[in-house]
Order: sequence, then C-alpha cells, then structure tokens
Amino acid sequence: MSTLKVDTILKRTGTGTITVGQSGDTIAMPSATLTTALPVASGGTGGTSFSAAGLSNTPSFMVKLSGNQSQSSSNTKLQLNTELWDTDGKYDTSNYRFTPTVAGKYVFMYGTNMGAMNDGDSLFLKPYKNGSEIKFGNLRYQTGSAGSGLYVTGSTMVESDTDDYFELYGSSSSGNHFDAEMTYFAGYKLIGA
Repeated sequence: MSTLKVDTILKRTGTGTITVGQSGDTIAMPSATLTTALPVASGGTGGTSFSAAGLSNTPSFMVKLSGNQSQSSSNTKLQLNTELWDTDGKYDTSNYRFTPTVAGKYVFMYGTNMGAMNDGDSLFLKPYKNGSEIKFGNLRYQTGSAGSGLYVTGSTMVESDTDDYFELYGSSSSGNHFDAEMTYFAGYKLIGA
C-alpha cells in the first residue's frame, strides 16, 4: 500500500470535478477537521467538523416493551421501558416519554403486533405530542377474519421545541395484548430541515 502526501490538489485546468477513487471504492476519512466551514445552505451551522456544524441525527432513541402489555378500547400509554439505544439520555423509562430538548424536526417510527383477534376487531397506534394525539401519525387497522393477527407499523415527522415531549399510545377492540418483542417506538432529529 502506498501513501500520497500533498498540500494541495487542484484540477489540471480550469474548474470542475475532481474524482477520488472509482465506483465501489470505500473512502476512509479519519476524524478530519475542515479548514473551511461547512456552508449553512447545506444544513451546516458554519462549523469545521460535522458535529460542530450541527450535522448529526441526534438525539435519537429506540425503545420496546419489556413484557406483553394489556390493552383496552380506550387509549393506553405504551409502557416502552427497555432502551435499545438512547444517544443523549432523552428518553425517560419511568414515564415512557421522549423529551429531545433540542428544537428541530424529528422522524418517529412505531409498530406493534397483536395476535388472534376477532373478525372486525380494530387496532390503533397513536403518537402523542405534549399530551395530544398527532392526527397525521395515527394508525388504525381492522381484521378481516376471525383468528387473524395484525402487525402494524407507522411513521410521522413532527416539529419540536426545546420543551416538547412525545409518547406512544394504543388501543384495540380485541381482548389481546401488545406483543413485547414487536412493539417499539423510535425517533431521530433530521439534519438540515
């Protein structure tokens, strides 16, 4: 393996594209600090490193149930108390709430499974912001035959201030439970939005 050491790389003539590597190559970039700031128009904040420029999808988290949770026909807050990750410690496993404390736009994903439902039973998943349902994020599914199970997933994007909080609620007309291994809630901050 050879090492090329230079101070400046310029295009041979004029301006245009300088190609490094070829299709299929992996280009390794160690923790480099840029000598010029990342432009704000590209989602940066003028810093000279990705994290200093605000180019990070954090805070982010993913949680699930530690055991099956009973449900009812009324909205029930899902007790998602097992963290798979929580980059900034913003998810509270005692009140099942994500409070990002960083203003921005966030993507949330959620899902659940409920087995052996009756014909016509309904299953809802509803993300909440500050105690109110996010209408464009709620899911409703209905079974078409007795004994059917439902696995549902959804996602939504929401703007958050520093003091907003997010929770996941669910309900069903079935007498079954939210499955521990397939009920989850996850989210992350968008870059440059």
